[in-house]
Amino acid sequence: MRAENSAIQSSSIAVGRPAGTLQAAPAIRSTAAGPEAVGGPGSSPVPGPSAGRSGTVLAGLGVVAFSLTFPATAWGLESFGPWSLVALRSVLAALIAGSVLLAARVPLPDRRHWAGLAVVGGGVVVGFPLLTTLALRTSTTSHAAVVVGLLPLTTAVLGSLRTGERPSRTFWTAALAGAAVVIAFTVQQSGGALASGDLYLFGALLVCAAGYTEGGRLARSMPGWHVVGWALVLCLPLAVAGSLVALPLEPVHLNAHGVLGLVWVAAGSTFLGLYVWYRGMAAIGVARASQLQLAQPLLTLVWSFLLLGEEMSAAAPVAAVAVLVCIAATQRAGRGAARESRRIRS
Repeated sequence: MRAENSAIQSSSIAVGRPAGTLQAAPAIRSTAAGPEAVGGPGSSPVPGPSAGRSGTVLAGLGVVAFSLTFPATAWGLESFGPWSLVALRSVLAALIAGSVLLAARVPLPDRRHWAGLAVVGGGVVVGFPLLTTLALRTSTTSHAAVVVGLLPLTTAVLGSLRTGERPSRTFWTAALAGAAVVIAFTVQQSGGALASGDLYLFGALLVCAAGYTEGGRLARSMPGWHVVGWALVLCLPLAVAGSLVALPLEPVHLNAHGVLGLVWVAAGSTFLGLYVWYRGMAAIGVARASQLQLAQPLLTLVWSFLLLGEEMSAAAPVAAVAVLVCIAATQRAGRGAARESRRIRS
């Protein structure tokens, strides 16, 4: 029970609860990171400044790992067919995840989480890798970065709808500006024309945003690496079946690039990248973390230039500065919302 004093401040009054009576359900409040319980067992506090900083760093590391995915996939396609590459990367990533889960003796997730894990697996373990790999047969990595340019905004929209996040108007303005800069730059890099693989890329955009959103939601109630690990393990039977079917049908020409590309997309992008990404999303929210991906296309262009020898225009530094300004604006708006949530709670 609470009483109101003359200063309109709430003060707590301890009242004994008779045995056998029901305890009141914890109140629900909405924060920049989504709705959560106030009080009661298992409730999650509003992240403090240190948690926000560490979450930003973790999500940023995930973006760096993801930025290498397209160049590594292009390397992998030197040795494997598209279907074989996707199946093998999923098998290897699932074996790594399963070994870690087994070594840590992690119990099976609650039944209520399996549907969400299936969405994560279908979106980021199977759907996005398969669709982007098929697209990269005909598209350059710089052109494929168009889909990543749209991904932050799409993820923020789906996250707002799915998790109840309510970013500020400043956040949405900066997010739209950042998406516009990235799209304009990447389209200019590809000559202003749509490639034949664009249908694959737009499909990849949607399924990946759905997987990110659901994974960020699950990472609030279970550790982020559990989300990644169980999503990968859930997809293992499908990945093994795909490998058995694809490998006899697609020629394999092993070389150093192909093996390194496969290892990176399996261990780096699919397991380690998703691990730090979901931990970061759980700490700072889906919308705020997603805007860090505005830097991903530019990083991909850098890797493509260094590793694949693709050209980079003189406009890249200008676009990079513009994107960094937009990222700073979204992060500042997110921190402001978090501070307001802590002020209301106190």
